[in-house]
Amino acid sequence: MTINWIEFALAVLVIELTPGPNMAWLAALSLAEGRRAGLVATAGIGIGLALNAMLAALGLVELLSVRPGLQSGLRWAGVALMLWLAWQAWREADMVAKPAEPRGAGRHFASGLLVNLFNPKALLFFVVVVPPFLGGAAPTIAQAMGFAAISVGLATAVHLAIVAGGARAHGLISNPRRMVRIRRVMALIMLGIALWLAGSAL
Repeated sequence: MTINWIEFALAVLVIELTPGPNMAWLAALSLAEGRRAGLVATAGIGIGLALNAMLAALGLVELLSVRPGLQSGLRWAGVALMLWLAWQAWREADMVAKPAEPRGAGRHFASGLLVNLFNPKALLFFVVVVPPFLGGAAPTIAQAMGFAAISVGLATAVHLAIVAGGARAHGLISNPRRMVRIRRVMALIMLGIALWLAGSAL
């Protein structure tokens, strides 16, 4: 079967440009802590999405369809993680005395990785988007990897653009009170992501 990879890429790009949790988190993180934090988080998100794609290619999508309890458990783990991150961000806002160099970049990488691993919606993306380009047939491993490479590549490009914009704005901020407000907004965004994940799990 001939696959129109350009049409698939355009479909993925439209989906990626739709505002979602990853975009909101990266924008707030880059604004609060700068380019390095945003880039590290983007790397974690990209690897999480790539692992999800590999799992989809290996048949985990089918497993989740017959074991709904597993899907729910993964989603609630993601909710718990985002709630913890929101609490950490709010607490750290009170400690800000002046703009500082970003710390704990490894934590941002782990957060991006785990949130996307614990989001079955990223995994089930292939069930919704891929089949129309295969006439409803299941993709081969090679095809699935091709679809994954395109979707992860485009998602990462969009995320890098968001990080660049947030980091540029971060460089213009020098008022400690403004930094406290930004970090609290970041905490509220992460709380909103947790509620969004919880709502989709009900």
